[in-house]
Amino acid sequence: MAYQYAIALTGGIATGKSTVASLMLLNGIRVIDADTIAHRLLDTHHAWVAKTFGDIYVGKGGVKRDLLGTMIFSDPEKKERLEQFLHPKIREEIERQSVQQDQFKFPYLIDIPLFFEKKGYDIKESVVVYTPKEIQLERFMKRNGFSRAESLQRMASQMDIETKRTLATYVIDNSKDLRHLQRECEDFVAIIKMKYGN
Repeated sequence: MAYQYAIALTGGIATGKSTVASLMLLNGIRVIDADTIAHRLLDTHHAWVAKTFGDIYVGKGGVKRDLLGTMIFSDPEKKERLEQFLHPKIREEIERQSVQQDQFKFPYLIDIPLFFEKKGYDIKESVVVYTPKEIQLERFMKRNGFSRAESLQRMASQMDIETKRTLATYVIDNSKDLRHLQRECEDFVAIIKMKYGN
């Protein structure tokens, strides 16, 4: 049975989930990354992407994710079509990896950006990487080079970060610098180890 020891790692666009995932690995907590799985599956199914959305979205190295993302986020119907194709495959692979991780009988994280939105995972606990919305917007614009309007559009495609914060079992605050975030991650790991007697 999958997800026995799983904790969902989630947050919002540019709240720092990837950084937290890296810090967790450094602290000995294993992580299954849904984005990495999604990217691999997209490239595996590049022929479907070309057939469904056009050859323009596929190059020699696989799917042109930035270009596809821009189109998807401006067309809800196509976004829905991609999700219906991709999400069952992502879920199947996450479940397969989860069964393997459960054998260690110790908590691990599954990095699922849309954990609360999609509700497709029987995972009891969650940890949200939290950043106030204004900081989230600033970071996203700086990281991706998008306009304020386009950044807000992308952020609006996910549940509000304040709502996610209230739904979470644990919250990791990423509103300050990297040193603060490291301490937050260390505190979380300490809680997990104490809870599971390790």
